[in-house]
Amino acid sequence: MGETFYIFKDGDLRRKDNNVIIKGLDGQSKNLKAEVTDEIYLFGEVSMNTKLLNFLSQKDITMHVFNYYGFYSGSFYPRESNISGYLLVEQVKCYDNIEKRLELAKEILKTSSYNIYRNLRYYNGRGVELNEPMKEIQSLNNRLDYGNSINEIMGIEGNIRKVYYSTWNAIIKQDIKFKKRVKRPPDNMINSLISFINSLIYTTVLSEIYKTQLNPTISYLHEPGTKRFSLCLDIAEIFKPLIGERMIFSMLNKNQITEDDFEKESNFLYIKESGKKKILMEYDRRLSQTIYHKELKRDVSYRYLIRLECYKLIKYFIGEKEYEGFKIWW
Repeated sequence: MGETFYIFKDGDLRRKDNNVIIKGLDGQSKNLKAEVTDEIYLFGEVSMNTKLLNFLSQKDITMHVFNYYGFYSGSFYPRESNISGYLLVEQVKCYDNIEKRLELAKEILKTSSYNIYRNLRYYNGRGVELNEPMKEIQSLNNRLDYGNSINEIMGIEGNIRKVYYSTWNAIIKQDIKFKKRVKRPPDNMINSLISFINSLIYTTVLSEIYKTQLNPTISYLHEPGTKRFSLCLDIAEIFKPLIGERMIFSMLNKNQITEDDFEKESNFLYIKESGKKKILMEYDRRLSQTIYHKELKRDVSYRYLIRLECYKLIKYFIGEKEYEGFKIWW
């Protein structure tokens, strides 16, 4: 696994010999060690040139760009070198087959719902009374089997999330009034955290898809469209409860993130640079955290779990093995 670099300072990002250098406005430079770099995240105002972009492409380095306020803008995605026309055809066939697409979409949502349930079970076992919402989520999860269309199961998923979000005030110890998920724009600390961390998960999934032969624009739960890598949204559904939401609960309950990390004048819409750095440090730590994989019989990182999910989808598309989403067991 290569390294990820997060750049907050304003300045110039340049190729120098066989390295990538960030030179700040103060004249200080830092070598990003291109030979071991997988991803670069830009949060500052940075200038660059095509010489750098060509070099990033040669080194298979993905670059993700966030604007001044911390909202995801887009990614520089190097020319695909790990491609398979055969797999692309099979991906499209699965999308065009209504039964197969619905089957795959159901499995993604059932896995996501199960992982949500495991989060509630974790806190229920630690004194937070969550038995009723857990029963509701189980009941809604069972209804996914009987859904007859993507829209129908997405509606069920919306109800699962509604029940799930209704428990957050009980799980989170800080006094934050969180009523519902609001995206554009987020309207409180928790919604701002969800939006920021979800964008990190999306970009991580994109980077892992890039290392496989999957096409990131062909998706099954989310409708493929223009200007987005919709397969990333599908796979992210599975890992948001494990990586993103557990991280939010933990950081808020340990007071690692408080209202002081947000710009209060913006109704907590914007996370300060100090807050982003704390979130990114914890996010990196969680991606490198390992578990013992039952099938592989070895320790694997959370980041590699995402890659394994891509490989499982490939096996499903080529007819080698039925797809079963990753479910939390701890």
